[in-house]
Amino acid sequence: QVQLVESGGGLVQPGGSLRLSCAASGFTFSSYAMSWYRQAPGKERELVATITTAGGSRRYADSVKGRFTISRNNAKNTVYLQMHSLNPEDTAVYYCYAHVPGPDYWGQGTQVTVSS
Repeated sequence: QVQLVESGGGLVQPGGSLRLSCAASGFTFSSYAMSWYRQAPGKERELVATITTAGGSRRYADSVKGRFTISRNNAKNTVYLQMHSLNPEDTAVYYCYAHVPGPDYWGQGTQVTVSS
């Protein structure tokens, strides 16, 4: 059974940084691409970043390009999202996603709030 557990969110001031983590289990982590999504209040869930199996390719939403970095540690079955220069528009619940066959699996998410 696929399980995804996000952590690392919190309240941060504009211009600050946070590092999110997602611990994955129930599948061969190193064999699948991973993504981070976010959902702000009243908005649809949007794709933030994606990383391929060995981390050789990474893609980002235009809104976070140059500020966020996705990475993974296949030995720890964990994917990360390092976020810098945060602004209030980054406030959302952040979810990781495993590109495994079958139904979509989501964790509980981690709340990121950017406010002074």
